[in-house]
Amino acid sequence: MDKEMSEALVRTGPGTRMGNLMRRYWVPILLSREIGEPDGPQVKVQILGEKLLAFRDSEGRPGLIDEFCSHRGVSLYFGRNEENGIRCAYHGLKFDRNGKCVDVPSAPHVCERMNIKSYPCVERAGMVWAYMGPPGKMPAPPELEWCTLPESHVFVSKRLQECNYLQAMEGGIDTAHVSYVHKYEVDNDPMHMNTRALDYIKADGNVIFTIEKQPFGLSMFGRRNGDADSFYWRVTQWLFPWFTLIPPFGEHVLGGHVWVPIDDHNCWAWSVNFHPDKPLSEQERRDLEQGRGIHCEYEPGSFRPKANKDNDYLIDRVAQREKRAYSGIFGFAVQDSSLQESMGPIQNHEAERLLPTDKAIVMARRMLVEAAIGLEQGVEPPAVNASAQHVRAAGVLLERGADPLAWAREHLADASDQPVYSI
Repeated sequence: MDKEMSEALVRTGPGTRMGNLMRRYWVPILLSREIGEPDGPQVKVQILGEKLLAFRDSEGRPGLIDEFCSHRGVSLYFGRNEENGIRCAYHGLKFDRNGKCVDVPSAPHVCERMNIKSYPCVERAGMVWAYMGPPGKMPAPPELEWCTLPESHVFVSKRLQECNYLQAMEGGIDTAHVSYVHKYEVDNDPMHMNTRALDYIKADGNVIFTIEKQPFGLSMFGRRNGDADSFYWRVTQWLFPWFTLIPPFGEHVLGGHVWVPIDDHNCWAWSVNFHPDKPLSEQERRDLEQGRGIHCEYEPGSFRPKANKDNDYLIDRVAQREKRAYSGIFGFAVQDSSLQESMGPIQNHEAERLLPTDKAIVMARRMLVEAAIGLEQGVEPPAVNASAQHVRAAGVLLERGADPLAWAREHLADASDQPVYSI
């Protein structure tokens, strides 16, 4: 990938090509519980390079506004959240959740010219989402399957990943690595264990990919040997601009990720597990809360993983030799992030030498850049219509002569009336 294309992909701040594209979609901002109480403490938020402030007003409505007061630039983090607004602690200016200045004690007549930036918010799946794009282009709120389910059916976490969103997201697109870095831990993880899928994955590390462009993004078909007369197909979905859906294992929870830039050197890795048709069991929820599966343990009082670059991700060379952890690092989330962060804050794309298994990554990069350039030329971005998000991932055994693309069009395009396809 040349430098110009790389720069277009990795820069997401205001006014950048990719930043403009991403702002046309609803953006996950923070967990609803981070601003759990009306008039509770406000929270600093940085998303897409913008420093913002999230809070819940007196009526329980989430708000997202510029962090800084329009008067002298003081951080409103040190203000008072009261009576449906944030009041600056320096000179008493007050702003509601729409960024409207509603009080200037020393000069009430200038309120109108003191307004600050704000973004509309909605809540889905225990998350606060914001629309940060042009007001006249706001799409319907997200309709990914896990966004539409009762709270009892879904578990969501987020973790800080200290690298650019692109190399993090590409780990979600690249399913070939499952046969390697996660190889030894899947047998004991409660979200993966005791499934036939693991037998096929471990027996055949030479996955062969077929990729199909979709209105929503990409469907990635990973083929491994199944039984004597079948292939095992894992169908991963990538949805514009940052969602990935993970093929399920047996009757365990379904999963997915959202990869959201904080700035050009850090991102939020959101991890989601859900059952479409039943609540999570007490044991499942307990395992997820403890950081099992695609989640992780944290440093106290933060969303930074307990195993991080400052402690070499708690690498255990003995466990590596004994084949208890392929890379010597435990936990799927940290196994991935350790390798992705090792590339540096922004990967040197000019130095990479890609392989056939990277076809989906190449296609996703090209589609993102084309969409960003198209937006500059007045072309509407892909999949801004929330109905494009109704797809589902799958794992399935098909006869060796069957067409997996045709099968997926029939069974995965609309998850609402289909069973879960899993092995």
